[in-house]
Amino acid sequence: MSSSVNSDAAKQTFDEFVDSTQEYLDSVVVDGSDQELFIASYLTGHFSLVTSNALALDDYSLATMNSYMLTSLEKAYANNEVEGQDQAQVSALWDRLFAKAEL
Repeated sequence: MSSSVNSDAAKQTFDEFVDSTQEYLDSVVVDGSDQELFIASYLTGHFSLVTSNALALDDYSLATMNSYMLTSLEKAYANNEVEGQDQAQVSALWDRLFAKAEL
């Protein structure tokens, strides 16, 4: 029973993080500058993919999600999908959003 309770808590934490992150990313569409919209939109694509994969695998570990997200972004950067300051802003936004999960 304890394992089930732990996994229920992990799923709830995961769901809350996903919801709050998506809510923030969506808010940029309404309130953000063109640059903020670009950065948030770019991050949304990676976030949606990583979240979908986690849900498909029933893996609600935020640490694993962060690892997959960082790997996804690193691959994109290696392919020059975004460069320079845009790259730094995407990474900074993810770091800021993920830091909220660790609170």
